[in-house]
Amino acid sequence: MPNMDWKSLSDKSRQKFGAYGEYYAKMEFASYGGDVYTSEVDDHGIDFVCKLKDIFLEIQVKSIQEGTGYVFMPKAHFDINDEQLFVCLLIFKQGSLPNMYLISASAWQNTNDLLRYRAYDKPNQKSKPEYGINISSKNMQYLNEYKFDTVIKKYI
Repeated sequence: MPNMDWKSLSDKSRQKFGAYGEYYAKMEFASYGGDVYTSEVDDHGIDFVCKLKDIFLEIQVKSIQEGTGYVFMPKAHFDINDEQLFVCLLIFKQGSLPNMYLISASAWQNTNDLLRYRAYDKPNQKSKPEYGINISSKNMQYLNEYKFDTVIKKYI
């Protein structure tokens, strides 16, 4: 049984917490029969590629502690027209295995309270455009549509 004291892991290093999320996601994809391919360098926003049947899915993993929060993908590395690009969101609840969600990049073609686009196009804004996931208790109803074990079955 894994150590599920997520707070202590994330307190030690945000990078270690994110790496654990990536490893966990890879194991879940493999448990559904996926062939997982990891790149040596993460310079294009893809953490790994998974082959399921005859389809290759490009996966960007995002990990967050339970509660409210926001995770984002820079627009420059996140093409919402790419049908093979996905975000695998892991929400870690203290003492439990993480809840996983699998969201196609194309879902951002119809933004809502959960799936956001921030243009940051005003002259005084320094951030670059991004797509994000706004995690809140109110938005869980939207997030439940993307539960990993439901979405992955469309590809196996």
